[in-house]
Amino acid sequence: MPSSSPAASHFQNLARLIDLEAEAEKQEDLHAMQRHRSAGAEASGLCLVNLVIRNEEAGLGGSVVLTLGKRNQSLPIPWTRLGVGSPVLFSIETTGGEAGGWRGVVSRLQREAIQVSFAEWPDVDAEREHVTFRLDRSSDEISRQRQRGALDRAAGAADGSHLAELRDVLLGGRAPVFLPPGDCLPAPPQSSALNPSQQEAVRFALSAEDVAILHGPPGTGKTTTLVEIIRSAVRMGQSVLAVAPSNIAVDNLLERLLAAGLEPIRLGNPASVLPELRAHTLDGLLENHPDMRLSRKLTREAYALRKHAARFTRARPEPGERQAQRREGKQMLADGRQIEDQLVDRLIGSAMVICATATGLDGRLLGGRVFDWCVLDEASQGTEPVAWIPLQCARRLVLAGDPFQLPPTILSAEAIAGGLRVSLMERLMGQFGPTISRRLDVQYRMHQDIMAFSSAEFYEGSLVASPTVRAHLLCDLPGIAAVELTATPVDFIDTAGASYDEEIEPEGESRFNPLEADLVANKVRALLEAGLAPGDLAVISPYSAQVRLLREKIRQAEIEIDSVDGFQGREKEAVIVSLVRSNPECEIGFLEDVRRMNVALTRARRKLIVIGDSATIGRHPFYQRMLAYFDVIGAYHSVWEES
Repeated sequence: MPSSSPAASHFQNLARLIDLEAEAEKQEDLHAMQRHRSAGAEASGLCLVNLVIRNEEAGLGGSVVLTLGKRNQSLPIPWTRLGVGSPVLFSIETTGGEAGGWRGVVSRLQREAIQVSFAEWPDVDAEREHVTFRLDRSSDEISRQRQRGALDRAAGAADGSHLAELRDVLLGGRAPVFLPPGDCLPAPPQSSALNPSQQEAVRFALSAEDVAILHGPPGTGKTTTLVEIIRSAVRMGQSVLAVAPSNIAVDNLLERLLAAGLEPIRLGNPASVLPELRAHTLDGLLENHPDMRLSRKLTREAYALRKHAARFTRARPEPGERQAQRREGKQMLADGRQIEDQLVDRLIGSAMVICATATGLDGRLLGGRVFDWCVLDEASQGTEPVAWIPLQCARRLVLAGDPFQLPPTILSAEAIAGGLRVSLMERLMGQFGPTISRRLDVQYRMHQDIMAFSSAEFYEGSLVASPTVRAHLLCDLPGIAAVELTATPVDFIDTAGASYDEEIEPEGESRFNPLEADLVANKVRALLEAGLAPGDLAVISPYSAQVRLLREKIRQAEIEIDSVDGFQGREKEAVIVSLVRSNPECEIGFLEDVRRMNVALTRARRKLIVIGDSATIGRHPFYQRMLAYFDVIGAYHSVWEES
């Protein structure tokens, strides 16, 4: 393709935006590292310090797992954003990650320890006394390399190839093609539980010759519909690559596919996969395969050598002896992995469904395989360059998601201005309109009063609450008292005029609101006293500083307290939303992105409590309408009523 063509220019621009975002992430990490050098090193949740190695063991696929804890064993691991699946940099504390380190992935987080999985053994001099280590959040450079590579391959795809054909449609060179309903290959959906809009979405998606979009607003059964699309394709003997931007979204899809009777293989680091699903990962299948006995034997012997090389002995080792043992251990690992390669080819080549994160796809594992379908779930949460990684491996594409929920997270203002926040799904919906998509319209999560404002604001009022959820309330659940708090679906508590002032965290840029946090804690206490189980309650806020404060005030481990971003795709019987912003300038920051608010307002099933300052948020048209809606349904309350 000539470098001057519109397609080439499109991919060159995307590559430029990736570079801008990489630089912004680098600057963000440098800024964070400077803050971490202060006394409050762990306050941001992006690093852990003063760690020692408690244990080391072999992991799946030839990996090594280190268990780390505080040097003072009586201290727990503090609150951290380094969750399971987070890429991290492990380094000796005195260097702070600046003089080298080892990249790994968090595989487990406990109260007193954190486990990290490494592809290679970190060459740490464990014999040094008083050595402590740190973990820092790490950028995912491998992901960026895969994005750049996918863009290059898409730009250079030869005319007539499956990638070139798909590229022409996705870049607007020609319109998407759909088979007439009578010519559609699949039989009607098997599941009688599908409603008419879901059945139509299945038929529409499978009639696509190149690309189709499934638009799934909150609670409308998008995943259920996707599973039926995949199951129908497999029933016709067609292969499917099922991907999503995040590990939790992939695991959710994998769990549902397994329940539907399919046998997908999950690619990716097992440390990033929910423990109950790890047996279905490629590494888990390899580990349990009878042909892997020799490979496991070599791996055990390799780690035994490594441990022996690092062990204290009274007799001084011969010069070079430890290095030789380490080299021998590495060679044993290499021999064991050769055995794995043969099994990988067989397993991958015979699987009808492969599941992975979009950025976790390793072309070497797939061996150039081209799938009949690529199904990209939560497509509106990933950038367009991310989408090009899996779609180069498929003939047809189904994008599923909701562009009116959270967009991709982008740090670079210049990259945002250049369009990096616009997902492929959102761009195509804007380009082709309703001809390329089908929207689901029956939601199965929320009381109708919780649903109605979101439906009017984002979905032209098209959503209908299923009779199974339309009027359900907390007091309908066993063991919950029928009091005003549990017998109504929505409360908005207005803190205007009560001096519930926001503050900026001392060593960061996030906002918190102490008095609002106290009010949240009081509402949590009232819900629990009414009989609500802690595991049925969530507290969310757009601001990480408020999340940290709330976690200090609310100690019940079963209550989930997280950011709005961290709670997308989740639901609870009751949700409390803390808006935080309260200032004379009426600045609302994160709340400007009303898609974030759409997520916050649609997580609750039976009870939604929103706490905020109407004087601060009320100048924004969206929040004016929200406040008016709360007033109409009788949900508006002043904080003065709480005393």
